[in-house]
Amino acid sequence: MTKFEKSYIGKGKKVQGMNIVKVTVPLEKLQEIAYEYDGVAYVTFEIAEMKETDQFGRTHACYHSKMLQEAQAPAKKAKKLKSIGKKASPVEPLPF
Repeated sequence: MTKFEKSYIGKGKKVQGMNIVKVTVPLEKLQEIAYEYDGVAYVTFEIAEMKETDQFGRTHACYHSKMLQEAQAPAKKAKKLKSIGKKASPVEPLPF
């Protein structure tokens, strides 16, 4: 199972009467999570509505998710089926 680690980088609030969320994020935090792809610098982050408005009226949290690699449990071994006395014929290769 894939797990993610969230790093909160800022907060914001919904603009009254509009479907817009205005967030403030320190530039240093954005530079820490910036990456380059095909010579262009990008920053990817998520904005989620908080359960409760904080003391400053902020309604949304801004965070960066980092995928964590998890050690996988060894796969279960398949059970061996009992033979019914007939030998299986060789499998022919697929025509493609």
